[in-house]
Amino acid sequence: MLDKTYRPEQVEQRIYARWLEARAFDADPADSRPPFAVMMPPPNVTGSLHMGHALNMTLQDVLTRYWRMRGRNALWQPGTDHAGIATQMVVERQLADQGLDRRALGREKFVERVWQWTEQSGGMIARQLRRLGASPDWRRERFTLDEGLSRAVRTVFVRLYRDGLIYRDKRLVNWDPELHTAISDLEVDQREVKGHLWHLRYPIEGADGAFITVATTRPETMLGDTAVAVHPEDPRYRHLIGRHALLPLVGRRIPIIADEYANPEQGSGAVKITPAHDFNDFEVGRRHGLEAINVLDARGRLNDAVPEAYRGLDRFAARARVVADMDALGLLEKVEDQVHAVPYGDRSNAPIEPWLTDQWYVDAGRLAGPAIAAVEEGRIRFVPANWANTYFEWMRNIQPWCISRQLWWGHQIPAWYGPDGKVFVAIDEAEAEELARRHYGRASELRRDEDVLDTWFSSGLWPFSTLGWPEKTPELATFYPGDVLVTGFDIIFFWVARMIMLGLYCMGKVPFRDVYIHALVRDEHGQKMSKSKGNIIDPLVLMDSYGTDALRFTLAAMAAQGRDIKLSEQRVSGYRNFVTKLWNAARFCQMNECRPDPSFDPAACRSTTNRWIVGELAGAVHQAGEAIEAYRFNDAAGALYQFLWHTFCDWYLEISKPVLYGDDEAAKAETRAAAAWTLDRALAALHPLMPFVTEELYASLAERGEAMLITAAWPDAAGMPVDQAAREELDWVVRLVSEIRSVRAEMNVPPAAELPVALAEAGELSRQRFARYSGTIETLARVKTQRLDGGGAAGARAGAVQLVFEDASLLLWVADLVDVAAERARLARELKKVISEIAKLDTKLSNEQFLARAPEDVIAEQRERRAEADLSRRKLD
Repeated sequence: MLDKTYRPEQVEQRIYARWLEARAFDADPADSRPPFAVMMPPPNVTGSLHMGHALNMTLQDVLTRYWRMRGRNALWQPGTDHAGIATQMVVERQLADQGLDRRALGREKFVERVWQWTEQSGGMIARQLRRLGASPDWRRERFTLDEGLSRAVRTVFVRLYRDGLIYRDKRLVNWDPELHTAISDLEVDQREVKGHLWHLRYPIEGADGAFITVATTRPETMLGDTAVAVHPEDPRYRHLIGRHALLPLVGRRIPIIADEYANPEQGSGAVKITPAHDFNDFEVGRRHGLEAINVLDARGRLNDAVPEAYRGLDRFAARARVVADMDALGLLEKVEDQVHAVPYGDRSNAPIEPWLTDQWYVDAGRLAGPAIAAVEEGRIRFVPANWANTYFEWMRNIQPWCISRQLWWGHQIPAWYGPDGKVFVAIDEAEAEELARRHYGRASELRRDEDVLDTWFSSGLWPFSTLGWPEKTPELATFYPGDVLVTGFDIIFFWVARMIMLGLYCMGKVPFRDVYIHALVRDEHGQKMSKSKGNIIDPLVLMDSYGTDALRFTLAAMAAQGRDIKLSEQRVSGYRNFVTKLWNAARFCQMNECRPDPSFDPAACRSTTNRWIVGELAGAVHQAGEAIEAYRFNDAAGALYQFLWHTFCDWYLEISKPVLYGDDEAAKAETRAAAAWTLDRALAALHPLMPFVTEELYASLAERGEAMLITAAWPDAAGMPVDQAAREELDWVVRLVSEIRSVRAEMNVPPAAELPVALAEAGELSRQRFARYSGTIETLARVKTQRLDGGGAAGARAGAVQLVFEDASLLLWVADLVDVAAERARLARELKKVISEIAKLDTKLSNEQFLARAPEDVIAEQRERRAEADLSRRKLD
């Protein structure tokens, strides 16, 4: 017998261990069944499970479990990312606590320390994913720095280099002066800060007393200016185009150029151009052939390219010195307070500098063409479809991809330099030495490039490197391309696009067919979760408090396409109640000897109620399966929730109680079998969303030996008989009882009071149904049926509320049970309040500015509130 209360903490670990022991997650490339493959976005080895992970992994697990039950050979490929900067910083902080420095330790010893930490403490998130019920094939877990993936990375690098798609170039990068490395745009946090806009005067050459004023938020970079730009149509400066200004403090002669980058509406309309320290200026410089003068070193201090008075100064100290010196020369026109965006490194928390340096690049423009075509031609589909537009926007404006990082932890670039700087790119040092021997005609000492690769390079190979590429493995032949990638919108460019580009380049095929983009998980007020706001919701805490199934179901139920999730603990608590409801229903069935009967044939049911529940189950299973396949996880959760909580528990079991408690053994046996059969298949349909409680109940409701729900078949909705007449009849009963309950609630009829009720002016079918189910109606609605001869005289209707129900009038006598005058006054007050609310919502929804500026989900929420308020108004009327 099931315990009275479901205790997830006593069930989940035991169930998961049983799944692992049974190898229920395993995928076999030799399996003849059609494959289903999904690649786990590899979380950082330093990471801990957060709510975004919980959503992403839950949805992947729902898909994997569903398709596994549908008979597919399902591979969910797990693994973790070495997370270059994040992992290196963890170990560097540990060294600092011991008074050590990585440079003093040396590269080889430092990398050894990182490997030790990774093996001992890394991978915590993989253990936490087990808590979430994730069912990947853990035997195949990969790490982006394991030997197989490292070989794949070197192979791709060499191929790209030899095809002219990887090269060295001097370009601007996001430079972190604290970490001394280039970082990706994703590792840059744009923050609004209070700053200043300095207006600086540059003298015009050959025109005494004439100046051109530029406005800048970074005065220290003026020491690297090589031009002043004005808009070609700006009448204020048209006469200066082609002339020169004299750069103050430096004395350098710089041209005044015409370029549309200069905005006449911003600042002074004239822009200082510093190609080595601004991404926009760099492009202007390339258009006009300007020199790029780097005035900063790797630590953010001014270098020897500036006048001696400023050399060695920190960039912010140099800013103050430059402003003071310009003011002393009478060249500081004015200073304005300004709030502007400043890029910060998300790891170092230091302001980032655009910095001109030699780096390794991939010619992403050449790789982008086939990747764009793959989406245009429908070989890859984005869900929701609008994310394809974001993808196209990024891909059609793609820039060279900087792939080198000045770190020690990561894939060291497979490039070696000869004595004269000649570069040799090779799979390993032995091949590089052979290439050098051929080039120089003798053995030469080589120096390996110290940089490592951007982690997005190795993770871009994830869909095929994890399957054994460059070897032609059975796994690669079976599971590439994958079926779907589940990810967030923020890495469409950084990861999704790069997997598509590299998959097409290396494999000649797209890496996956669908890209499902899930929404953000926000707090209950719609705010992004952050430590600074103190609104982070920890999934591990919620699982401890409410059980894993409640959290998973909450996330799935709220995962509507295109709408962010507003999560609250109350939501999870509410779905914990659903788990409890399911447990209690199973316990009720068990107590009433409702056991699955292998010989039960739902088509042979004689009871209308049993035929009805079979048809309702068929509809719910069909809706859930269709929704999961279309990535409408909220619809799948909604269909199963509605069926199990309301249709099965609230209606079917309640309607069946008189039969289960009665003396008709044949009817009782059929109802027991029907209830058990229905619950059994409902548990199977619910399993992908709530794996733990469903597996526990499945094992408890019948003797099944080693059989488990995780490997059971998905219920066959098409094979379930649907009796339309039974559906119409029981729907009639459900709606009638619901109408009576609604009146009782609205009129504040005491819960225990029996409300007299009668059917008047009814058609023949309604009279028959009312008579046939009078006992059920009396029990479920707490009413006592009355008879009205001749349709009921006016006097007999006194004190009754009259409702129109299909072809009948429903009379409910409430006068003796409620204070009619007080109820009338209460309803009038509520009606007034609802009408006022509708007026406010109408005003907002008719405001064109609100409709133009508000996010779509906010507008949708307001429209939902309007519809709900209108429904309330009609009920109150």
